[in-house]
Amino acid sequence: MKFGKLAAFVALTACGGLAQAAPDPAKVHEILNKNACLACHAVDKKLVGPAYQDVAAKHKGDADAAAVLTKHVREGSSGVWGPIPMPPNPNISDADLKMVVEWVLEGAPQ
Repeated sequence: MKFGKLAAFVALTACGGLAQAAPDPAKVHEILNKNACLACHAVDKKLVGPAYQDVAAKHKGDADAAAVLTKHVREGSSGVWGPIPMPPNPNISDADLKMVVEWVLEGAPQ
């Protein structure tokens, strides 16, 4: 009986370590401002580019979404959301880009 409780405790503890806190929206907005992302995108409405919440909806459940979005930001893209191309943003740091992509894929919470 004790072994069963110990095994359950170890399994739950290990799984709890895998959970990550959601990116802080205020920190993400600093990154978006610093990298001029908000010149073309908004959280909840289309500007030149799609709303971040629309991007989240389009990629919901897509296992490759993080890699795709990272590539689009880093290298730019064309024809994904219409005729206006997204210019590349090679200067955003890897850590900042990872945080922004995670935030978008979580639905771009405000």
